[in-house]
Amino acid sequence: MDDQIAAVSVWGADAAGPCRVSANRGLLRENSLQANAKTLEGAQHPDRDAQFWYINDQAKDHQADGQPVVSVDAKKKEVVGEFKNAGRQWRPTGEPVRVDVHDFPGDALGKALPYGIYDLAADTGWVNVGTDHDTAAFAVESIRRWWNGQGRLDYPQATRLLITADAGGSNGYRTRAWKTGLAAFAAETGLAVTVCHMPPGTSKWNRIEHRLFSHITMNWRGRPLTSHDVIVNSIAATTTRTGLTIHAELDTGVYPTGVKVSDAELNAVPVTGHAFHGAWNYTVHPHPVDPTGPTTDPAAVFDRDALSHPALTGMTRTALTELTQAPTAGWQTLQKHDATTRRDGAQRRRAPGGRRKAKLDLPDRVLLTTLQHNLALPPTVLARLFAVSKDTIRHATSEIRRLMDQHAHTPRLPAAHINTLAGLLVHATTHGATLTTETKPTR
Repeated sequence: MDDQIAAVSVWGADAAGPCRVSANRGLLRENSLQANAKTLEGAQHPDRDAQFWYINDQAKDHQADGQPVVSVDAKKKEVVGEFKNAGRQWRPTGEPVRVDVHDFPGDALGKALPYGIYDLAADTGWVNVGTDHDTAAFAVESIRRWWNGQGRLDYPQATRLLITADAGGSNGYRTRAWKTGLAAFAAETGLAVTVCHMPPGTSKWNRIEHRLFSHITMNWRGRPLTSHDVIVNSIAATTTRTGLTIHAELDTGVYPTGVKVSDAELNAVPVTGHAFHGAWNYTVHPHPVDPTGPTTDPAAVFDRDALSHPALTGMTRTALTELTQAPTAGWQTLQKHDATTRRDGAQRRRAPGGRRKAKLDLPDRVLLTTLQHNLALPPTVLARLFAVSKDTIRHATSEIRRLMDQHAHTPRLPAAHINTLAGLLVHATTHGATLTTETKPTR
């Protein structure tokens, strides 16, 4: 011990010693133990702020009309069992709750998937605690349970419902099953369901995160989630000083993963995208789709005159005719070139005139390209309208765009974003256009 003291004394007597001690003390004063701070958001979408303003405007519009506005999301999956839960709770001194030393998944009694629906105006929450998988079907079923159990009682005169949700997950804007599920829900309830998604990477700003889920987490902190009943009761017991109340119930339904939605099933969904970011903002209409109607009959050909309605093309019929006449010379030249020249530039061996007749003439190609520009229709819908393949649609639109660019024609921004055939029929009917069909003649 004396040797250690002597060594310290000698080091302290060194000329550089006091300076080193002072420097170390200064560093200690300037620094402290700190946790990581989540502040780096990465790349942001250029329309992020504009989307937040759009969601705000939609919420104000619905609430001013007495219509429900809810925020939805799935909370973090919880394992059920004698496992440690982060946080602390009041207990007699020296008597903490005993839990398992190891959190092995195989020891779990199951899992809990809380899906929440938060009513912004009423400051109430509804949590559906699932036990299977967090799928789109589970998300829609949770909203259905909220509506049947609470929503329709609070809003007996409602005709519309606004849902704000994250961009991904079971209720993501690219999830087909989410939209088909909402279509069934809208048909059952008669509600026009409008969905506005948070911009990518901004899920933490969804109202449900800090108005509902944060309070649930604080309420059960330090309490082992030993059973589904404990989870449900803990959620239901959550309150705040501002008056938040939550209803929670257990959902033991089976929601399998890997369910595919075909193009035909998606085309039967009466959904119309809004003019501003139609992929993020869209309305699923309650109008039922006739199972024998043109949306499912592959032999039905849509009348070109009906498709030329100004409500669909965004221009008068006269303007559409003039637009068709402008690239006529260029299109004819292109057709002659294709008839005698192969894609690799070599000369075709067959005689001109022996080629297969084009499935779409110039007016059809201009019309479908105009529809695509004005309504942002995908190739799947255009192929159904013109009874051709998606590849034919892609080739035709690419060809007409090049010809239009040569004539300095600049299309306007889309008036709507419609990605299903049923949605197009609803949009047409809403704007006074009737799309008629006839059976395609057999060859």
